[in-house]
Amino acid sequence: MEIKNATVSRGEAETSLLLGFVTPPLKIVLTDDNPNNVKTVFNSVLKELKNGIFEFELEDNVQDLYHHICTEYIIQLNLEMKAVYQELLDYGLVNICEEVEEERAIEETKDEATGAGNLS
Repeated sequence: MEIKNATVSRGEAETSLLLGFVTPPLKIVLTDDNPNNVKTVFNSVLKELKNGIFEFELEDNVQDLYHHICTEYIIQLNLEMKAVYQELLDYGLVNICEEVEEERAIEETKDEATGAGNLS
């Protein structure tokens, strides 16, 4: 699985979580209550998920409140992206390539093996 970086940008006026899978990175302002900003970022993440599964990893050395907020945010975002990606696969909405087809076949084989083990 591809890993994309996420960083925290701390400034006097605002603090933001930067998701670096596009240039310039997508910005979620943590010091502002703007749900439309979060929706816009999530829509961009969804578009990128169509090209394959990935997850974010926080690169931040400052152990403050924003670090902990962003760590939890990234954990939840990664979980949500995995669930959404599976739904995209199920409905045939991903840009399928051989690698994705192989991953899906492996997952189906695991599911069948697990199901067969439960029937015994």
